[in-house]
Amino acid sequence: MAEECTHECSSCGKGCSGAKNAFAVPLNAASKVGKVIAVASGKGGVGKSFVTSMLAVAAAKKGLKTGILDADITGPSIPLAFGIAPGARQGEHGIEPAVTTAGIRIISLNMLVEEATEPVVWRGPVIAGVVKQFWSDVHWGDLDVVFVDMPPGTGDVPLTVFQSLPVDGVVVVSSPQELVGMIVAKAVRMAGMMGKPVVGLVENFAFMKCPGCGKKVFPFGEPRSDELAKRFSIPFTAQLPVDPAFSAAVDAGAAETLDIAALDPLVSSL
Repeated sequence: MAEECTHECSSCGKGCSGAKNAFAVPLNAASKVGKVIAVASGKGGVGKSFVTSMLAVAAAKKGLKTGILDADITGPSIPLAFGIAPGARQGEHGIEPAVTTAGIRIISLNMLVEEATEPVVWRGPVIAGVVKQFWSDVHWGDLDVVFVDMPPGTGDVPLTVFQSLPVDGVVVVSSPQELVGMIVAKAVRMAGMMGKPVVGLVENFAFMKCPGCGKKVFPFGEPRSDELAKRFSIPFTAQLPVDPAFSAAVDAGAAETLDIAALDPLVSSL
């Protein structure tokens, strides 16, 4: 109710229209972005950055002009997946993002430090400020979609992304364990609090294929994405396997060599 508002927007997670207007930051003046899709998880270790990378690769293969904003400031891993070394330059219109072989435009804190292993020991407001600068100070150019790799959880930085960037939809990443199912509920409900639709649920590590017979086995329990999607009215789901080829490609900076057809319907729906 309006009478309950304290007007302290910085400590409020309700996501009302006033808060959105108060925190929204402008896109870089020389850029144009069609859609912003946040890729989120309620906890770490579920492969959120990998899924972000694969969604961007799938979008680029469909002919979409694509970008990735790595908002996981304290644990940036997107550059590793694409073989991007530290180093970024200031151009006429702002900070120039790295551009991959397929034309994906990427910005990450690891591009702005001397050593990729250098820890980021910053408090929340500073980290949130960097995320805003990635939106307003980076020359994105003319893009159809930007995927935002969110940090895990439901704290300061996810709140900053939802309130400051014009997020059109959220893709939630999970794994099959029961605990993670509970964590997924937190991520979905946070998106709802912020008025952002969850457009897809990706269940990572859902199965393995037996190298002998090709049969699917479920090392972490039966997949639960369809059940969770039905519970929360999420329109698209995808199940990704445990596959050593995935980690090998990412470790080699060759994410663009992978082709994960399971993500195509989700990308086509954006």
